[in-house]
Amino acid sequence: MSERGAISYQDRTGAPARAAFVRRGRGAPVLLVHGVGMQASVWADQIEELSKRYDVVAVDMLGHGGSSLPPADARLSDYADALLALIDGLGLRKVHLVGHSMGALVSLEFALSHPSRLASVTAMNATFCRTPEQREAIAQRLAALEDAAAPPAWAATIMRWFGDPVPASWSRAAATVHALLDAVDPVGYARTYRLFATSDAAHRERLAGLTVPALFITGEGDPNSTPEMSLAMARLASGSRAEIVPGERHMMSLTAPGEINRRLLAFVAQAEAARAAGPAEPAAFDKGAFRKALGSFLTGVTVVATLQEDGEPRGFTANSFTSVSLDPPLVLVCIAKTASSCPVFSKAGHFSVNILAESQADISNLFATRSADKFARTAWRKGPVGSPILNDVAAWFDCRQHQLIEAGDHVILIGEVMGFDHAPANPLGYCRGAHVAFGLSLDSFSAKGGRMRVGAILEHERAILFVAGEGGRLELPEGASLGAGGDPASLSGRMNHLGIKADLGFLFAVFEDREAPGATSIYYRGRLLEMPEPSGAARLVPFDEIPWDRLRDEAIRSMLRRYVRERSEDSFGVYVGDTESGTVQTLAKSPTKPLAQSV
Repeated sequence: MSERGAISYQDRTGAPARAAFVRRGRGAPVLLVHGVGMQASVWADQIEELSKRYDVVAVDMLGHGGSSLPPADARLSDYADALLALIDGLGLRKVHLVGHSMGALVSLEFALSHPSRLASVTAMNATFCRTPEQREAIAQRLAALEDAAAPPAWAATIMRWFGDPVPASWSRAAATVHALLDAVDPVGYARTYRLFATSDAAHRERLAGLTVPALFITGEGDPNSTPEMSLAMARLASGSRAEIVPGERHMMSLTAPGEINRRLLAFVAQAEAARAAGPAEPAAFDKGAFRKALGSFLTGVTVVATLQEDGEPRGFTANSFTSVSLDPPLVLVCIAKTASSCPVFSKAGHFSVNILAESQADISNLFATRSADKFARTAWRKGPVGSPILNDVAAWFDCRQHQLIEAGDHVILIGEVMGFDHAPANPLGYCRGAHVAFGLSLDSFSAKGGRMRVGAILEHERAILFVAGEGGRLELPEGASLGAGGDPASLSGRMNHLGIKADLGFLFAVFEDREAPGATSIYYRGRLLEMPEPSGAARLVPFDEIPWDRLRDEAIRSMLRRYVRERSEDSFGVYVGDTESGTVQTLAKSPTKPLAQSV
């Protein structure tokens, strides 16, 4: 049985977007991307066969099926961004990517931009560096499409893809394609076709840098995605190969599904075996993926400060801080060589490191700007060595410069601690570009503004407490804030009204709603102290009886699936991200006694 769903995200213009998909099977993930005018359902034969061995996901390309329209000035990167949002949203680390026609162009764009997320790429019936005659022909088709007042009749398209006349053995496949073309969104089709018509040389200078296993495959008789094109791409992409399928044309996944499935299964199996045999990471370094991976490390937030030669204070926000030595007491911070403050700190004889409290997210944001009056808007004093010490921080260290080390594009500033102090305040956390508070205080989240939803995952003996919602839905206890029992809009007030008595403990998830910018959801895990009344609105549901389809949305389903999994593994973490994608930072084993009101 195939699963149907959609992942929401923001496109490069900031507009809400969605990538619809069909999913079936288990195993290594294989992502299928159709061509212009089609939908995920065109891969029905491949989904049926490949899902016997693999986790197969077929996406509706932007402008097609259930996916949103691409921007008016559509780029290949927009379609690749949709794939990345889908892969992240489904929690997939690496996929085998298979693209057909326009989907092949998108797949190659993704492979060249995000090689660390791929196990292999297959470009099926791909176009590459059309001849002048081919470019003139498609330019005429594009002009006719954009000038037409009515949708295309599709007869010419069917003829190009299947032949004229269509062979009797291909008539059913041709009828399937015709029906999909009739159903296509005209705006989505026009924007995508324009890109398809003008992007055949988009990867000519980049294919030599392709670092993932690649298969270029086309039909012997395809007049527009010719064998010569696939052979030329394979020559450019080191370690790739080309295969030409005898007797086939453009829609060979429909006209020869058995043969195409056999070849796809063989290639994917070979790529999987190569991965299992030894290290096969891409030679090209993906800086964007590297930054994202580093952002998964949950850190504190500091303000590093010193005095300039003229005596004026200078400071910046940093999370690249760590201890180095106890004897002598040394700490370090890292400063980018491109930072305007780098020359100042490199020459300074002393500096301070201020570890911010969870209520000081506004100070973190202030010192991350180029504002000239940062210290005029922040209370501070001089430390033992003379460096600026901010008020009300969780801890501070006043240091004398001990050593300066150049490392790549950064400078490592090592300081000998000459004075320090700390307070009982909870520290401010940072992960994946967002501030994180670890205790039950929500001040740092409130400071961000926007709407908030605070909920609780309350467990008793491997069962979760749910509240009856509208339309038969099951919901977690939630409120507009943590609040107190007397506030009916708060989580505490809601629990009090329902007669729920529980101990709240660790933070479990913090995520933003991509479809409602500024809306933040915060969930804690806790322990139920008293069982709810059997006739009440709240009831316990065992882990293995949770009716997932009755939960509000995919974000809640994903969060609770993680809770059940981590509970069974006795290892919990904090999720930070949005409703579609994020990271989990492991914290601790599950508690054996009630947790305190702060951690």
